[in-house]
Amino acid sequence: MKFTDIIFTPHPHGGVKSRTFFPNGYELSVVAGQFAYSTPRVDLDSANDYEAFEIAVFDQDGEFITGQFGFDDDVAGWRTREEIETLMKTISEHA
Repeated sequence: MKFTDIIFTPHPHGGVKSRTFFPNGYELSVVAGQFAYSTPRVDLDSANDYEAFEIAVFDQDGEFITGQFGFDDDVAGWRTREEIETLMKTISEHA
């Protein structure tokens, strides 16, 4: 799975958001905008306009498990497309 496979929609608070579900039941949230840890930190209409994004990973019950993937908090800010692609591969291989 590649970053370009992520489908972004407008975030209700401005910017963009996505939710990617994996066959193992995990979910990856990727957001960008004025209220997210993204670059730039402004509301834009397209994910193509951002350099970095805020991410979070959830288990099958909707609980944050971002820390299980090497991050210090429930959300991790300023993640590049390459970092997100690596994370997507790790999530898809996680049992």
